[in-house]
Amino acid sequence: FSNFQPLNTLGKHSVYSKIFIIALWFLHGFLSINALVGGGLLMIQPDGSLLGMQKNWLGNSVFSDYFIPGFLLFTMIGLCSLICLIGLIRKPQWYWAHRLNLYKNIHWSWAFSIYTGIISIAWIIIQQIMTHYFWIQSLILSVGLLILICTLHPIVIERFKQIHKTND
Repeated sequence: FSNFQPLNTLGKHSVYSKIFIIALWFLHGFLSINALVGGGLLMIQPDGSLLGMQKNWLGNSVFSDYFIPGFLLFTMIGLCSLICLIGLIRKPQWYWAHRLNLYKNIHWSWAFSIYTGIISIAWIIIQQIMTHYFWIQSLILSVGLLILICTLHPIVIERFKQIHKTND
């Protein structure tokens, strides 16, 4: 909890900051729950029947059932978004997450938010090319875009910038 920054200490743009930060938390929470549940159900019942999906929707894909897509959905989107949500709320200093951060002057959770938004969008685009249209694809594509929009907002970037000490 030592790195937790309450929403009431966000600075001069606190109302806008709260809106963007809470929206980002909500989007990652929604995406995580959706992907963990959806991916889990696809792994439990790889024929897709628990989600009302049909195996013949995989006709243009390399998969014979939904187990591997379910596993990828569960891990790449569900777990990544959950880890990102925890990072956005708590701002922990996890070494392994910092090592995966391409932007060293900003907290790793901000970078993970970018990664999650891009992965979600790519996932849906590939899914739409390879499978039958399913109504939730449009929703998840929108969530991925909104994650990128919120994450790239200057107020959000400012909140997650890190101050580095130099040895002068």
